[in-house]
Amino acid sequence: MSTGTPEQVIIVGGGPVGLVAAMRLGHYGIPVVVVEAEEQVSRALKASTFHPPTLEMLDEYGITPGLIEAGLVAPTWQVRMHETGEFAEFDLSALKDETAHPYRLQTEQWKLSELLLAHIREKLPAVRVLMGHPCVEVSQDQDSVRVTVQPPSGERQQLTGRYLIAADGARSMVRTALDLSFEGLTFPETTVLATTRFPFHEHIPSLSYINYCWASTGTFSLLRLPGLWRVSLYPWEGESIDDALEPESIQRKLQHVLPRDQAYDVMEIRPYRIHQRVVNTYVNGRIVLAGDAAHINSPSGGMGMNGGIHDAFNLTDKLRRIYAGESDALLGQYERQRRPIAIKHVLQQSGRNRARMQERGESQRRATLEDLKRKADDPALAREYLLETSMILSLREAAAID
Repeated sequence: MSTGTPEQVIIVGGGPVGLVAAMRLGHYGIPVVVVEAEEQVSRALKASTFHPPTLEMLDEYGITPGLIEAGLVAPTWQVRMHETGEFAEFDLSALKDETAHPYRLQTEQWKLSELLLAHIREKLPAVRVLMGHPCVEVSQDQDSVRVTVQPPSGERQQLTGRYLIAADGARSMVRTALDLSFEGLTFPETTVLATTRFPFHEHIPSLSYINYCWASTGTFSLLRLPGLWRVSLYPWEGESIDDALEPESIQRKLQHVLPRDQAYDVMEIRPYRIHQRVVNTYVNGRIVLAGDAAHINSPSGGMGMNGGIHDAFNLTDKLRRIYAGESDALLGQYERQRRPIAIKHVLQQSGRNRARMQERGESQRRATLEDLKRKADDPALAREYLLETSMILSLREAAAID
């Protein structure tokens, strides 16, 4: 296997963040090699919400139409009192003067990865994507970076490049190799994600495509995707996570969402813990972190993948300018623009979303719902709230940082 040019950017991680970065750099004429541990795009249950600015970014490269074709346009989202059917509904058309995409798009993140791979393979032959090549070692000196990979068969190979982008996710091998502090916390609850083809929208009145629900037993969310619903559930009081993963427990919770005479057809079940963490430094010499390798957060509100894609756009713009002759001190601006935003707008906003839905007190739930309804019903307040929750405001704030 050729090591490529010493001027190449090496990207560790072939998920949405890594592939977006590779696509952008490829269009700038910068040599790129992506190394990904998996042999093919993972279709595991991960992110499924795309926010307006992300759709705008991807539209520049003709990716967004394919996403829209593969997904569902969600013009509204709701916070609901399950037993009473009351809800506060936010209509993203309030952002029609702010964005060409005043809605959320609901589709699985692997569909984006496949669209990006197809785009790269069709239009960017100078961008190499090496699937099934886990990174096993990284090193750097003043002039270059080196990445050792393990091909599917054969001896380990070493790649040399000018910069390395670590986009290898929450369990980042690169971050671990650099021994970077990943500060933050892990919340006590475990979320259980279940998917079913049952058409909740045909049975629950006024249901949106995106619904965060309070119930007497706790909380759950209902997110609609093409052909299925994703239901986020939590162990009930006194129930262990092992018990909550049992098929009987999943059925009990789904029957509480909507009682019916037969069992639900559950397609997949996946537990996951919720973390709020950010790495202490994004830039480490010639190695730069992006996406989940740099920050992980509660999935409530769909900000993790979107924030990582925003990282990739910001970072690749800096690299474009560096390769054009500007100082690599621009990498410091990437960190200054993205790390505080990750803390303020991604971690803190997603944390507030989580805290709101973890509220158990009836009076506090009622007060929160009334406050949300007040915001939703006031055009000025709704616009302000949606600029924040749709990640438009965070990008504007980042752009203003020198």
